[in-house]
Amino acid sequence: MSVVLQRLSRHLWPLALANLVANIGIVVTGAAVRLTGSGLGCPTWPRCSDESYVAHGELGVHGVIEFGNRMLTFALAAIAVLCFLAALGAAHRRATRLSLVIGLGIPLQAVIGGITVLTDLNPWIVAGHFLLSMAMIMVCVALVDELRSPDRTAAPPLPRALAWATLVSGWVVLYLGTVVTGAGPHAGDTESPRNGLDPATVSHVHAYAVYVLVALTVALLVVALRGGHPWLARVTGLVLLIEVLQGVLGWVQYWLDLPVGLVALHMLGAALLAAGLARIALAVLPHHAHHEARADGQEQPRAATRLP
Repeated sequence: MSVVLQRLSRHLWPLALANLVANIGIVVTGAAVRLTGSGLGCPTWPRCSDESYVAHGELGVHGVIEFGNRMLTFALAAIAVLCFLAALGAAHRRATRLSLVIGLGIPLQAVIGGITVLTDLNPWIVAGHFLLSMAMIMVCVALVDELRSPDRTAAPPLPRALAWATLVSGWVVLYLGTVVTGAGPHAGDTESPRNGLDPATVSHVHAYAVYVLVALTVALLVVALRGGHPWLARVTGLVLLIEVLQGVLGWVQYWLDLPVGLVALHMLGAALLAAGLARIALAVLPHHAHHEARADGQEQPRAATRLP
């Protein structure tokens, strides 16, 4: 078994990337389920129907779409298990812990997804389902950052405070985005309830929160550039680009009455924003690749777990 783990440890880095890509990808496929009206394609859970665990002809194309999305959970679980085993083989303590959190988050997501079905896609529970996905993406980014990230010391108080303020503001934006979605037309099924809020009003509140987020990100970028923090500046600049594109996309989809293609792209942008926010928060924390410790306290020798 130890030989298998050692061999698997050579693939820790690509498995960590696969974890991140898969968790972003399932956000997009989940959006496809909702935007095609297939949220109740399998009308119960954990079965697809009262008679079967799998989709069948009577459920039509919506059943196929929803069942297919459920099956992707097993692909995510397989990647997470392999990543956890690779981290064990590499004897990388923090990577093991992070990959374990990711692995445990997948069945939790499945259960919450099941509750959304059993409650006929209650918009508040759907929001929780989405926000947990954002949190899991952030943990995946933390794993990637742990494995390969430039050496850096802790940032000074000002950029550190701005980074954490940006993270908090970003979470507010993501949450308000779910409120807007819960008030809008894409419920996932024609019979699913909405949250009863006025779509125009909550959309404007969401937009104001985005303005605050962009302002904080710009301030952080200026401070990082003037303070000589190139890694933080690079990460912040990329996140600012994502925010601007997301903002433009959000306004365009609003004025075009929420076409499904643009809404799907906006969901992808939200996942990328969550990843970027995590990267910003991590960029102000110290990281020393050559000090990455094995479980036995020795330095980590494998290039798969640190920058060459």
